[in-house]
Amino acid sequence: MDKNIFEEDAAFHAADQMLTDELYPFPGSARLYTIHLPEAKRKRTSSRKKNGPASYTAYVFEGYPTKEQAAFFCQTIGNCRFIWNRMLADHRKGIYHTPAWYKKQPDLSWLAKADSLALANVQLNLEAAESDAKSGEKDPPKFHKKGVCRDSYKTNCQYLHGKSTITLTGGFLKLPKAGEVRVKAHRPVRPGGVLKHVTVSHEPDGKWLFSVVFQYPEEPFKANETIQKVWDSGCTDGFRMTGLDMSLPHLYIDADGQMPFYELKDSTVCFDKAYRRLEGRIAREQRKLSHMKKHSHNYQKQQRKVAKLYAKAKHQRHDFLRQMAVRLARKYDLIGIEDLDMRAMKKSLRFGKSVSDNGWGLFTLYLEEACKKTGSVLIRVDKWFPSSKTCHHCGHIYHDLKLNDRTYICPVCGHVMDRDYQAAQNIRDEAFRIFQEISRGKASA
Repeated sequence: MDKNIFEEDAAFHAADQMLTDELYPFPGSARLYTIHLPEAKRKRTSSRKKNGPASYTAYVFEGYPTKEQAAFFCQTIGNCRFIWNRMLADHRKGIYHTPAWYKKQPDLSWLAKADSLALANVQLNLEAAESDAKSGEKDPPKFHKKGVCRDSYKTNCQYLHGKSTITLTGGFLKLPKAGEVRVKAHRPVRPGGVLKHVTVSHEPDGKWLFSVVFQYPEEPFKANETIQKVWDSGCTDGFRMTGLDMSLPHLYIDADGQMPFYELKDSTVCFDKAYRRLEGRIAREQRKLSHMKKHSHNYQKQQRKVAKLYAKAKHQRHDFLRQMAVRLARKYDLIGIEDLDMRAMKKSLRFGKSVSDNGWGLFTLYLEEACKKTGSVLIRVDKWFPSSKTCHHCGHIYHDLKLNDRTYICPVCGHVMDRDYQAAQNIRDEAFRIFQEISRGKASA
């Protein structure tokens, strides 16, 4: 294996600095996610693929494999786990081999029964993990333990003699060495894409999920008519904008003082912490699990019950976040949010469970994706921008504001306002200021 993949040269730092200067062309440290620039990345694995301009879409379908297919998937997952641990142990000794070399060993000939590309992807994942650890971005890779690590493997699509090794037709997904697996194709696949790879996952609740990734030609960002009119003529008539201030009890408060909700079939769906609502049931089922003999049949059945409750909370959370993200992107032309460090917030002030149950980081990703599709602009305001401490009436920054002060009282002008409501308005104004600077830059160009 080429050890140069672990080294960062001066050229990478220079390219990274040039990219940073292009991403932050204006003061205020704001990021505009609707402008796509070429990324300068170091080589993390020994893969020879070329990163051309393209976009990728993953379709996750639930599958219903037969007993023989499920046994093959479990065996392949176990082989991938074994090859990861074996290669990691050898790498720590300074020994580097490919999965093909291990399959040729007399005592490891059983590895040939697994999908060869699944084992090859293990090597690429291990190289990427070691490269990230070498650069200081992540912790060193660890050994995988059965029942603790995620049960999944990835296989790539090859085109041999004009035929692809993986196909998705008529509710059946054809995979190498597994044959056709019946899947529930609950959503249509956008035409014009090339099937690249599939990830087979065995969820803790017993479900089999198949993530099918398609590659599409990269399409430049196309702003909606209102934004394009602002960029062309500077006219802001009909321009709709808002700001979102993250709130632990309500997910966010917008610039109109509204909390997240949407209408569905003559009913109002409000934000609700999915895990907190099911926390009592989860505790009861886990208490039953602790009284059972480990690895027994009843123990495994109880494990699936607990996993189903966790999956229910996750799916309810993801559904609400995606619903709100799409509705906001369709309603507003400009959305301003704070660029928060969610990992640091989880570690501070015992907010870990509440921050995770909110799913703010996932919500911003959904919002970014929805804005790209609808032509809206999403601007992330710098996390150090004093949105809560700035008086929206006179502009005074009250540095002595504490976290438990939920009502803002300006010591200069006496303006009284809800803390989160005021922060949302300040975020909206700051995002609009950055948007105006970008608009002037486009007009001058």
